[in-house]
This record gives sequence, structure tokens and C-alpha cells, in this order.
Amino acid sequence: MIEGLIFDMDGLMIDTEKLLHKYWCQAANEFGYPMKVEHVLQIRSLAAKYAIPKLKGMLGEDFDYYKVRARRMELMKQHILEHGLEEKKGLLEILEYGKQRGLKMAVATATDLERTTMYLKSIGKFDYFDAIVCGSMIENGKPEPDIYLEAAKRLDLNPSVCVALEDSPNGILSAYRAGCKPVMVPDMDEPDEDTLKRVFAVKSDLTQVVVFLEEINK
Repeated sequence: MIEGLIFDMDGLMIDTEKLLHKYWCQAANEFGYPMKVEHVLQIRSLAAKYAIPKLKGMLGEDFDYYKVRARRMELMKQHILEHGLEEKKGLLEILEYGKQRGLKMAVATATDLERTTMYLKSIGKFDYFDAIVCGSMIENGKPEPDIYLEAAKRLDLNPSVCVALEDSPNGILSAYRAGCKPVMVPDMDEPDEDTLKRVFAVKSDLTQVVVFLEEINK
């Protein structure tokens, strides 16, 4: 039986991955780095200490991660202030399902607490969650298991009874290493062969995840 749901945020609950891709590239290009979408895909959900060497390997040793990231955050903030945030299909449905079934629910995201809180409050979903764990709260970010282990701990649950909902291979790997049941809802790319070996299921959207949860919790 499933007793908990642990949610990634960007690309899973809110449609921000397309913004991350656009503004990582724009910010990097402004500083003269030839960053493209394929580079951004490789650092999805990665903690800075893992993303920095990967980006330096692709874009050169002089790549200034923190300078580019700060500019990317400025660009995204302005976009969100002007246009707001879009929820992913089925988000309200799965949160209501979890609430009605008495499932404990947490967020496990690389995004900092201030922005996580702002994003979730802006779409009216903050109060559904029993716990929020951000990358800055743990020693090792995704793809290491720390964030999912901490989220399960804060829910007072064994990871094995928690479904972890993710849209990226790095997030799936993190949840898998923690002993959760990883369910992938692909956003910008489909699961590769290694990811498929680690997932409990792959579903097209959160509405389909609800159908799946109903089936396995019968």
C-alpha cells in the first residue's frame, strides 16, 4: 500500500522547465557561452556541485555557473511576474486524491525554499503539503538520495511506501536510490533505457498517475 506521495516541483507540478531551458540559454549567451537546450537537459534537477563540472566540461572551464544562474533567475522572475505560472495537467486532481485518501504529501525540489513557497502559494497549492524539502536543506542534492530520504523522514514514513513523482532522469535516480517507488511523468524528454530500469511506472500526466494509484491501492 502507498502511504505517501513525494513531488518534484519544476516540470512536474508547474510548467517551468520550458522557462528554465529558455532562460539558461539566454543568460549564458549574454555572457558569451554557447549554451543550447541539450546542455540544459543534462543538468535538470542536478545540484550545483554536480552541474558545475558537467557544464564546464561542455562549455569550457571558464563557464561562470553562479553568474549565469543569477541572470537566469532574474529573467525567469520577470517572466513569472508578467505572465504567472502554469500548472501541469492533473495537479489539482492528484492533490485532492492524496488528501481524500489520507496520504501524506511532501515536496522534494532543488529550488530554494523562498521560490518554492512563492510558486506553490501563487497557484494555491502550498497548503496541501505536510513537508517541503529543498536542495539547500540536505548535504547532497539530486541525483543522490538525500532529498527523498529526508522527505520520507519528515513524513514519518519508510521510503518504500512512498511514490516519488518526477519528470527528469536525475530525479528518478535520486528517488530510486532512496528506495522510493519512482513514477515518471515525462516533460521535456522521454525516459532513456537506464531510467526505464528504475521506474515503478511511466505516465503521460498526473491524471493518469491518479488512475494508476487507484489501481495499486485497491
